[in-house]
Amino acid sequence: MLKLGADWLLGDDALATTVRTVVVYAFALAAVRIGKKRFLSQASAFDVIVAIMLGSIMSRAVQGSTSFGPTLLSGAVLVGTHWLLAALTSRLDWFGPLVKGRSTMLVRDGRVDHEALRESGVSEQDLEQAIRLEIGETEPSRVRLACLERNGSISVIRTKREPVVLDIRVEDGIQTVRVRLE
Repeated sequence: MLKLGADWLLGDDALATTVRTVVVYAFALAAVRIGKKRFLSQASAFDVIVAIMLGSIMSRAVQGSTSFGPTLLSGAVLVGTHWLLAALTSRLDWFGPLVKGRSTMLVRDGRVDHEALRESGVSEQDLEQAIRLEIGETEPSRVRLACLERNGSISVIRTKREPVVLDIRVEDGIQTVRVRLE
């Protein structure tokens, strides 16, 4: 009887495909939830590879082109491997850069590192856009640090500006008002 049910599930009629889709969706949702919130955050190449592979594996189960159980098992092994590697990268300082890569400093104290831009494949226009979006400035000279992060985003920290202090005399030496502009 169980064999008959499994054979029916591998059929290509609309009901079997619908049931497979719902089961695979539930399985994939559970796998992603177990795999922590990394799948839902800004992904590094490490996370994108897992997402693509999981989608590819699960599509086979939906299409019925391979055995259902082993396909779900493959998805579980993939998510488990991802979870294990993520745990190791958070606990072993030397392991994280091997799996996820390193951040690259693009701007330090207002000076653009053109070699780092070139090696990272980031154009000056990409950097300028990140500066505008992150801190609302247009000049790299107003940036203390800009870094190409491991997930591909560019983080920007504004240069701390010293406030301008103005002394304003209000009546021939009688009163002086100090105004601090930030």
